[in-house]
Amino acid sequence: MNALEVRGLAFAYPDGLQALFGVNLTVSRGEHVALLGPNGAGKTTLALHLNGVLAAGAGSVHVGGLELNRANLKEIRRRVAIVFQDPDDQLFMPTVQQDVAFGPANLGVTGAELDARIHDALAAAGMTDHAHRPPHHLSYGQRRRVAVATVLAMQPEILVMDEPTSNLDPAAKRELADILQNLDLTMLMVTHDMPYALELCERAVVMNQGTITADGPTHQILSDEPLMRANRLELPYGFDPSFSR
Repeated sequence: MNALEVRGLAFAYPDGLQALFGVNLTVSRGEHVALLGPNGAGKTTLALHLNGVLAAGAGSVHVGGLELNRANLKEIRRRVAIVFQDPDDQLFMPTVQQDVAFGPANLGVTGAELDARIHDALAAAGMTDHAHRPPHHLSYGQRRRVAVATVLAMQPEILVMDEPTSNLDPAAKRELADILQNLDLTMLMVTHDMPYALELCERAVVMNQGTITADGPTHQILSDEPLMRANRLELPYGFDPSFSR
């Protein structure tokens, strides 16, 4: 069974802007997929459909065979965790530990199981030593890792990352990459960071104007100059995806 199946997904915003045009996407269990494309391509709009933040105008989303609908919404949101581009959109409790506890506690997890989830999530994100600190006292990179811990505590099956390297310095990017590489999860990563996509994701899906325009091994996608140019994608100066494999 696939981790994720999107079929004929279409969506328009209330102002009439059509953001998705019949998107089809299948992701296997354990696969790491980079979602690439220019601004306005529909990447984040697609990501927000995967756990019901946005509701499709047409088409369907299935997670592990379970259809995304109102009856299944709570379970889908447990299975599909989204880490937003700005960690401050996810951190609102007085301490890191309370932020990590919030999600599972709302699902009814208590006692020793809740304590174990908090411990395991903070350990996976490398933030155990900061459990009792206020999130707003942490660096931006540390807050990003706490945001990851908050969703790991939900024990999801799919992790969706929206621009995970945004505003991170090189050391923070490396720390986050080390964490993500060690997670035994299906991952979909929306990013403009081509080297990061190549390092973390074996497959890349390119979107442009609300449709998928390419899908294949990441190194092949990034090495296809006409494809990259047609979809307004650029590699950093001096970066050679074939050499970096």
